[in-house]
Amino acid sequence: MQQALSLSVQTKMKFVPWQYISDWKCNSCGSCCRLYSVVIDFPEWLQIVKHYGVGKTIGGLDRLYINRGSDGSCPFIYRFTDSCLCGLQNMKPVACKQWPFKVLSEPKYGDANHAFYNYGGTELFVYADTMCSGLRYGSPGWEFSNVTVREFVELTIGKRRIQQKTTRRLNPY
Repeated sequence: MQQALSLSVQTKMKFVPWQYISDWKCNSCGSCCRLYSVVIDFPEWLQIVKHYGVGKTIGGLDRLYINRGSDGSCPFIYRFTDSCLCGLQNMKPVACKQWPFKVLSEPKYGDANHAFYNYGGTELFVYADTMCSGLRYGSPGWEFSNVTVREFVELTIGKRRIQQKTTRRLNPY
């Protein structure tokens, strides 16, 4: 169910249940684009190759990835003043859309009671990667619980393709 971002550096990933988070907003720090290798599926690979060439991707033994730049970062990350922007915004891989959340069918990272998320009668378990600096810890607010987490779930299960709450909005003012 969950597409993966695999860690490209020797860092121990730690996940917390979504109910420990009061809110999340992307702050465009670019850590996700520098720390993780992005696993892509075949249709995503085809889109990237069609627009940017095969050199922007790499094959593993059983997976396809976005090829890392010489500095280890995603080649589609662009610096804009004090922010990092995704050059694949219109064809962003599902794994990137889901980060920093993992939506699973079983409680892989513990504390099932706080990771539990009921989506239309389907029991899911939602965790957040603590490497993300956009997480705000505390009791979840209504909008986070009912809009943001729901959008991450819908992106994961394939019910939604377009991001609204789960991506950085640029506002020049």
